[in-house]
Amino acid sequence: MSLARGRQSPFVREVLGFAAAGLLAYAADLGLFVWLRGPAGLDPLTAKALSFVAGCSVAYAGNAFGTYRHTRLRGPRQYAAFFTVNVAGALVQLLCLAVSHYGLGLTSPRADTLSGAVVGMALATVLRFWGTRTWVFRGEGRDGSWTG
Repeated sequence: MSLARGRQSPFVREVLGFAAAGLLAYAADLGLFVWLRGPAGLDPLTAKALSFVAGCSVAYAGNAFGTYRHTRLRGPRQYAAFFTVNVAGALVQLLCLAVSHYGLGLTSPRADTLSGAVVGMALATVLRFWGTRTWVFRGEGRDGSWTG
C-alpha cells in the first residue's frame, strides 16, 4: 500500500475505486459497441443493449471485487440491484437529452452531446454512486464499520 493511499479517507478511496471501475466499464461498453456495429454488423440498438450489459458486468465485477470487496457478496440479487441502478442512470441520461432536445429545442449535435454525455452522465454518475453504495454494496465491512 502506498503512503499516499494510506492517508486517504475511506470515502475518497471509495470514490476513486468506483471511478476506476466505471472507467473500465465505459471502455468495455464503448469497445464492444464499436465492434458490434462495425465488424459484427449488428443494428445499433442490439449492439448498444449488448454493450450496456457487458459494461454493467465489468462495473459490477470492479466494484464487487475491488471497491466494495469488504462487503458480503449476495449473488444474483445483488447483480440485479446493480443492473437496476445502472438502468436508472441510463434513463437519467436519456431524460437530460430529451429535455434539452425536445423540451428546450436545443437540437444541434453539440447540444445533444452536452446534455446527454456531459450533463446527463454527470447526474447519472452521482445517482449510480449513491445507488451502488446505498442499495447494492451496503452492510457491515470486515473491520466492523458500516458501509453504505
